[in-house]
Amino acid sequence: MILLAVLPTLALAVQQPGTMPPSPVKRIEVRPTTRTITAGDSVQLSLRAIGADGKPVPEAVVWVRMRGGSGEGTVRPESFWLVASSVGKFPLGLSAVVPGSRPFIDSTSVEFEAVPGPAARVEVDRSAVTILDGQMLRLTAAAYSKANDRTADRIKWRSRDPKIFAVDEDGVLTGLAAGSGQVTASVPGASAAVEVRVLPGTISKLTLSPEKPAVRQGDVVTFEADARDAGGKPIAGLTPSWTFSPGDGQLAADGRFVAYRPGVYTVTATLGRRSASTTVHVRERGVRRSVTVVGRLPRTAFLTSEVWIHPNGKVAYLGTHGGGDRVYALDISDPGNPVVVDSLLANTRLVNDMQTTADGNYLVFTREGAANRKNGIVIADTRDPLHPKEIAQFVDGVAAGVHSVYIYEHPRHGRYVFLTNDGTGAIDIVNITDPAKPVRAGEWRTDRPDAARYVHDLDIVDGLMYASYWNDGLVILDVGNGKWGGRPQKPVLVSQFKYDLDSLYQEVEDVSGPGFARGTHTAWRQRGGKYVFIADEVYLNRPIKGAKDASSSRMYGTLQVVDVSDIEHPKAAAWYTPENGGAHNVWQVADTLYVGAYDAGFHVFDISGELQGDLRAQSREIASLNTADMGGAVRNAAFTWGVVVNPKDGLAYVNDFNNGLWVVRVDPKKATAPMIP
Repeated sequence: MILLAVLPTLALAVQQPGTMPPSPVKRIEVRPTTRTITAGDSVQLSLRAIGADGKPVPEAVVWVRMRGGSGEGTVRPESFWLVASSVGKFPLGLSAVVPGSRPFIDSTSVEFEAVPGPAARVEVDRSAVTILDGQMLRLTAAAYSKANDRTADRIKWRSRDPKIFAVDEDGVLTGLAAGSGQVTASVPGASAAVEVRVLPGTISKLTLSPEKPAVRQGDVVTFEADARDAGGKPIAGLTPSWTFSPGDGQLAADGRFVAYRPGVYTVTATLGRRSASTTVHVRERGVRRSVTVVGRLPRTAFLTSEVWIHPNGKVAYLGTHGGGDRVYALDISDPGNPVVVDSLLANTRLVNDMQTTADGNYLVFTREGAANRKNGIVIADTRDPLHPKEIAQFVDGVAAGVHSVYIYEHPRHGRYVFLTNDGTGAIDIVNITDPAKPVRAGEWRTDRPDAARYVHDLDIVDGLMYASYWNDGLVILDVGNGKWGGRPQKPVLVSQFKYDLDSLYQEVEDVSGPGFARGTHTAWRQRGGKYVFIADEVYLNRPIKGAKDASSSRMYGTLQVVDVSDIEHPKAAAWYTPENGGAHNVWQVADTLYVGAYDAGFHVFDISGELQGDLRAQSREIASLNTADMGGAVRNAAFTWGVVVNPKDGLAYVNDFNNGLWVVRVDPKKATAPMIP
């Protein structure tokens, strides 16, 4: 009763912002004025509120917050320390409050940028070349920091043997006389050498093989140049320069050519004063097929997250998002009519990921946003697949949340769950040999400040883990393969594939400003092949001005294909960039790749043979489906997360964030009718 009597008095005493006088603060001064920081370092900001007279306003309380770049670093408002954990940009929001006046919000753009550290190594595209007297050949090189960030240093080239060969500022070699030597590529603090051999320009004949190949769009043809001397003997080891026309394709420095469109192309190899050409006849790829929607399970109570299929092929599990507190158990024995039979409740607002053990007896799913702030994982008994029963939880050290899980069974070491820890950015390792008694077994994390360490997804094939480490790119670990000494409890780093996210997605900064969210989101190791498919997740930093609903925002992101045939030296091979969408989760079966492309819906790709260049330009897309639904949780807007293919019936179970579950069949290719003479 006393509180009720006091409340009206307090309400009268508090001035509303609209009745307060303007703030005496006119701007906020930020120091240091140098706005670049080395990635991995931090800087303490000094903030002062300045009045109209140019003097400090002593009674002002100043605040700072991040307006972007929170995935790459953080600002501590209580101490004004800006921690720049990763390469990125940090636009800051500044405000000041003076008692008795309206708050002041500084509209001035203040932006810090974290840049790569000093160069620690230089990488050249070749370690050795053999050219002819008079031949020109361009080398390429790049410098990298200790954290594997590519630096902006300009490469300086120098010939150690200028009488044998010359090299210009762009790395173009010119053979001058027979002999051997070295060319160096250097930046301050690092260099690399390339062995160069120059032979006399005595080629009498130069031919290319294969001769006049006939292929489809997207097929990679590896050309070889056969050089002969006056006696007809082969001259081994020469490095030709390659060109092609017209310009709608890609020709690698080692002679691998791929055409993007049907037509006739000319490929030329040049060795000194000799050149040889051949033609490539390219026909349409012809892989396009229709799809049939076999079944639907709309969900509107909660947004839809991940889908997983039980090994029996008759049961699926469907996660929930946006306040979702359950995993649905679905009967999919009739794919045309998937039915919710049961659900498993948990203290969570988001079930992002789930997986069953290989025998189907147990299910593990993730928890984030728990009411008691204790997240982690739930382990359920699924020996009765349609009626899962919780038997254990694991929260030790992962109470901040787990985003993804991967179950790994090793014949000697036992059964483990690898967890992505939202709180530390580490991969936490849990022994579930006894599923009812999970036990912490270890962890692994990248070497960077916690502020921007984040691992999103995991995949394990042949004892090698492919971890999607956001700012750190693709990280490959030995977790049981043994070649590098790793085991489940103690992973060992094998290699890393890192790339410049801000440069790759410059378009997103142009549209929505610096500091947009971006990172390596998903990695899938090709089964039976040499590639890893990685999908980047990229968000706008702010909605489109003046727009609303679906037009106000969209996802970005590229699917990158990484060649890991040399596992210690991954290299980029190909890519796919959806139109008006991103790339989220993928699934591969034999020569087919299934992609959840967010706003761009569901896509299916032909990944047969060698992959090189722009996959969309090569007409490798087999099928697509817009998974929008007028009855969805968000009306008429696709937001396809991913897909799991049921090995029992070959159907694609497509999970759409806004629209629930779709069961899709990729129809057989129609037979081509014979031409009537």
